[in-house]
Order: sequence, then structure tokens, then C-alpha cells
Amino acid sequence: MSTLTPTLDDLLAEAERAHGHLCAGQVLGVRMAMHGLDLLGIADPRGRDRKRLITFVEIDRCLTDAIAVVTGCRLGKRALKFRDWGKVAATFVDLESGRAVRLVARESSKQRARELHPELGSKNAQQMLAYRELAPHELFEVAEVRVELGPEEMPGYKAERALCAQCGEGINFGREVSTSGRVLCRACAGERYWKSANETGNPRG
Repeated sequence: MSTLTPTLDDLLAEAERAHGHLCAGQVLGVRMAMHGLDLLGIADPRGRDRKRLITFVEIDRCLTDAIAVVTGCRLGKRALKFRDWGKVAATFVDLESGRAVRLVARESSKQRARELHPELGSKNAQQMLAYRELAPHELFEVAEVRVELGPEEMPGYKAERALCAQCGEGINFGREVSTSGRVLCRACAGERYWKSANETGNPRG
């Protein structure tokens, strides 16, 4: 890619390579991230501004992969935060200025896609084209928000590892839970999403 600011087409091509296909969710995610960065004045999130940005995503769908491509934020870098809320939404946090914006995809954008391109035979085709063309205010609701990030949420955070008093597994990033005078991991404290193969009942039970 050129060293100049990437265009929408550039970013869509990158998103397609990273995700494996291009779909309406990818287009929406690229547009959402571009608009969020523009609102914060972050011009080069994968270069000189890469340490300024943390992004929260609220859904585990195609949109999230596209947002990661545009912003350069990754789970492994601790710059991408996932909240499993099932919403087509993301919050972009500028660590330098302290500003944050939360963007939510408008439900009405699907109807606008049908109105704009009735000649196209599928919903996905209508949305893929319309989501390129619609103005940001037609695609997204935007709110200035405040996000309080403790030091344990920041990239590069280091602290002593804790050991769970029940299972003995190590715990990073201050994620241990103190209960009844014992230090536990979240699984042993009752937040397990899994259970042993010979265990019955709900793992959260």
C-alpha cells in the first residue's frame, strides 16, 4: 500500500484479506472505524499515532475484524477490548486527549440500503454498496463518552502474577478475585464458561 493515507478501497481490500471475504459487515466496520478516528483527529493509528488509541468492540462479528484492520488495535496488544453485548457498536478512546466516541450502527441504514439499491437482488449486495455511499450520519449514531481506564487495562502494564489458591493457575493483569480471604481466578470464583468432561450441570452453576 502507498505511504499516503489509505483510502476506503485500500482499507476494504485489507479487511477482505484479513477476514477472508468482503461482506456488508466488513464495509460497515471499515466505515465505522474511519469515522471514529476522524472524530478524534487520529490520522495514523497504525503508525505515529499507534499508542494513542484503545478500541472497545461490542460484537464478535465481521465488523470487529474490519475495525481491527483500520485501527491497528489487537487483543494481543491489549489495545482491542471485547465486550460481548451483541451490539453493532464500538468505542474509540484517544489516550492522549482523554476523549472517546461511541458509534452505533443505525438500524435504519438497512432500510436506506433497500431504498437506494432496489435493483440489487440480495440484502448483502444492497448493503455492501449503500454502506460505501451513505454519509456517516446516516450510518451511525455518535455519542461523546467517558471511558475510565485503570493502569491494569493499559498496553504494557506489568504487575506480579497471582496464583489461584484453588486451581494453582497463574493470573495476569490484576484479574484475580479476593473472596473470603482467598485469592482466586475468575473461573474458581464462579465465572467459568467451561466444565470438566466428567462434570454435569451448568459451569456457572
